[in-house]
Amino acid sequence: MHSHDQLYRFVFEDIGVRGEWVQLDASWKAILERYHYPESVGAQLGQAIAATLLLSATIKFDGSLILQSQSQGPLSTLVAQATHQRTVRGLARWKGDVPAGTLPEVFGPGQIAITITNHNKERYQGIVALEGDNLSQALEGYFKNSEQLASRFWLAADNSRAAGLFLQELPNDAHDKEDWNRLETLASTVTDNELLSLSATELLHRLFHEEQVRLFDPEPVAFRCTCSHTRIEDTIRAMGYTEVLSIVAEQGGVQADCEFCNKQYRFDPVDIEQLFAQDIPVSSSNAQH
Repeated sequence: MHSHDQLYRFVFEDIGVRGEWVQLDASWKAILERYHYPESVGAQLGQAIAATLLLSATIKFDGSLILQSQSQGPLSTLVAQATHQRTVRGLARWKGDVPAGTLPEVFGPGQIAITITNHNKERYQGIVALEGDNLSQALEGYFKNSEQLASRFWLAADNSRAAGLFLQELPNDAHDKEDWNRLETLASTVTDNELLSLSATELLHRLFHEEQVRLFDPEPVAFRCTCSHTRIEDTIRAMGYTEVLSIVAEQGGVQADCEFCNKQYRFDPVDIEQLFAQDIPVSSSNAQH
């Protein structure tokens, strides 16, 4: 068995086309364990997680890339996040039965925002229309409009794995359009089953055995939630002392849950007083020695 949860980059020698392949196993199961997702919802979330990793590997950044949908239909929210350290997390929210159909059928009217938060740099945001049969098509439309580079995605997910393949023309590379067309045609023969079950070397050999492909060392991918006690404390502090006291009076404490990993944080009345103690000014008479 090959090891999973890996991202590979590869280039086609002398052609000016690059690619990436990702396959998730344990990290995808860790995301699925948090909520009981219907199959149609899980399929969309898994594809989004794979796409987010593929997108994050196309840029140099120090931070996170988030793909987030906001829409009116059955699948109302989809959030997938990847960091420059190749950690992932994600969640979905839905109402009623979510069909296995085109994006407009699954999401209803809406859009996807791609947000890149880069340490010490300005945030970047791009908007993708929720149009097409699947997420691959929506993202390809986005690249066509924004990057002007031919780009193709193949994404698949089931209840045990999520995977994706990505091909893109290299910028400023004078190459033959026939080369791109040939590679795209070969890649388009890939099946969901092959994406989910084959290793990177097996898949690339099956698709491109007559091409000169250079495969780089894999990068491990892991599920990690960025929630922490400190972050939750900051959120509570931001609500204000009076507001928080009214919650304590009503509920005997404050409970905050992380949506991504379902971890529960509880603060009793003493915790709350300590949390705000450093914010309450001490009168100078108490400070005498």
